[in-house]
Amino acid sequence: MTESQVAQTPVLDHPGILKVMIRLMKLRVIVLLQVTAICAILVHDTLARYDVIQLDRSWLDTLGTIALTVVGGTLSAGGSNAINMWYDADIDPHMRRTMNRPVPQGHATPQFALVFGSTIALIGSSLFLLVSVKAAFWSLFSVLFYVFVYSIWLKRRTPQNIVIGGIAGATPPLIGWAAAAGDSIAGGSMLALGSPIPWVFFFLIFLWTPPHFWALALYRSGEYGKVNIPMMNEVKGPEYTLKQAKIYCVLLFLLGSVPCFWPESGLPLLWAFVSGGLTLWYAASVWAIDPHEPFDDNGRMPKAAKSFFRSLYYLGWMFLSLVLIIFIPSSMLGVLGPL
Repeated sequence: MTESQVAQTPVLDHPGILKVMIRLMKLRVIVLLQVTAICAILVHDTLARYDVIQLDRSWLDTLGTIALTVVGGTLSAGGSNAINMWYDADIDPHMRRTMNRPVPQGHATPQFALVFGSTIALIGSSLFLLVSVKAAFWSLFSVLFYVFVYSIWLKRRTPQNIVIGGIAGATPPLIGWAAAAGDSIAGGSMLALGSPIPWVFFFLIFLWTPPHFWALALYRSGEYGKVNIPMMNEVKGPEYTLKQAKIYCVLLFLLGSVPCFWPESGLPLLWAFVSGGLTLWYAASVWAIDPHEPFDDNGRMPKAAKSFFRSLYYLGWMFLSLVLIIFIPSSMLGVLGPL
């Protein structure tokens, strides 16, 4: 996109300070992250009610933890997004998918985005101290990793940016689980959460992130290259990127089979079959991407766009399916595997 084209981009009317702050936080992006954190809380507390986890948890406790996690998680993640808009103020006006953000539109200054984002991120992470030091740690870790490691260090330097940077987006289940566990996991390493289940959730999001984001980069091919962001498809080419995405799909399938070879993980065996079917459904959209497919009237690569949107449903259903399976009485799962 040339400077003259950017200059001709219509500037939208100022929507008001509240809407500007909401847009700086990118709430639509945060919703899926919050779903994964809530599912981690529901799984933890359901296992506690089945006495798999030795902790008394009432439904009131569960609802309170969910409320705190939604508020704290939204503020911390939203703050990270706002800080990112401060740092990317030089490139956002030159990309179609970002040119209508508050900073490029002149609705907020980069300095406002930085101060606003830093403030709410610290408030959000601090809220978790009410229930768990480890939840607060992982919330703050996510903010710092996203801002300093991904946005500032990796994003403009390596095509592995989204792979390593995906660590930040994979922490919500750790935060939710730690918030639900509370003092029962106090002490010891911050990695010790009392169960391998939240770490399975973590790696599920971590392995999902590359094929999810590379589909976005493919159907927006060329945009990142114009602003010198070395996305995998811009540096290595679309064919290599698709090959890598397929490898991650295979790893996702193997991760879902954890209950088959590690029954002590606490994951029900039924979930291995459900997750396997969901992963095959999602992987089919990745295999269907044609790297040479022409763009449609909206400037998108249709099959890559379809895979990107399917990935959102896939991740949501992977988490929700485990919640539903865990809610089934343990006696019904006795013949399938441990609960």
